[in-house]
Amino acid sequence: MAATAPVPVDLKAPLKLRTRGNSSAENSPRRMGLRSAVGAVIALVFLTPYLIMLVGSLKTRSEILAVPPAYFPQDGLQFGNYASMWDTPETPLTFNLMSTIIIAVCSTILVLLVATPAAYYTARFRFPGRMAFLFLVIITQMLQPAVLTAGLFRQMLWLDLNDTWIAMILINAAFNLCFALWIMHSFFAAIPKEIDEAAQIDGAGRLRVLFSVNLPLVWPGIVTAVIFTFVSAWNEFAASLVIMSTAENQPLSVALTKFIGQYATSWQYVFGVSIVAIVPVIILFAVIEKRLIGGLTAGAVK
Repeated sequence: MAATAPVPVDLKAPLKLRTRGNSSAENSPRRMGLRSAVGAVIALVFLTPYLIMLVGSLKTRSEILAVPPAYFPQDGLQFGNYASMWDTPETPLTFNLMSTIIIAVCSTILVLLVATPAAYYTARFRFPGRMAFLFLVIITQMLQPAVLTAGLFRQMLWLDLNDTWIAMILINAAFNLCFALWIMHSFFAAIPKEIDEAAQIDGAGRLRVLFSVNLPLVWPGIVTAVIFTFVSAWNEFAASLVIMSTAENQPLSVALTKFIGQYATSWQYVFGVSIVAIVPVIILFAVIEKRLIGGLTAGAVK
């Protein structure tokens, strides 16, 4: 069988590629503009309730209740609403805000202190009853403070913790601990055990492996637990309404109802307090965003 001669290839000849027409290049800016427009519409839909609250907090009560409603303040921006709502004697908002911050922050810290080593242990060690324990963790998520308010009230009375910050810190931490543990367990389990073994060969102990090796790799789980716990404790209402009886100790979620009366409602104050309650959550997201992005990309580079 005769061998065929190789076909000479001119390396200096220009490489011809089959390209499509310019229609894709022409449509690219149009597609980007369409995506931007869709994103702006979606953002507007989500931001509309907050814009309504912001504008409503700068109106008078008569303007809010006017028929037909005025979408913008007709008598000027009532910035005095934010000053006068803090001076309401029945609702000491300064103490309510401080109470909310202390309860939410302390609950979040307590959850992290307990959930982090527990999640690491359940992800790294196989002990008897491990699956039953994790299953029980999920089951407890079905229980909410609104269902257990009577039992929680009696328990706090027995512990002599009724109407105290400690009571609400323990309650909020207990009801958010299971979710934080399960989320962080999934992140710890995704880290190869060889990383721990390599660190132990270099002389690192268990605590050093946990804090110096594993925690930087599970930042997304930690951030998720922090956000979920903080927001949940910040917005908690049912247990606080029953357990916190003193006006100064009540969080903002309970103090907000004081402006809603049987015959009249100070809507301008309701909107104003709602805006004030949103600000700390926005600050939390702004501060923790870099940590979240850094944690998501921590395992991308070897």
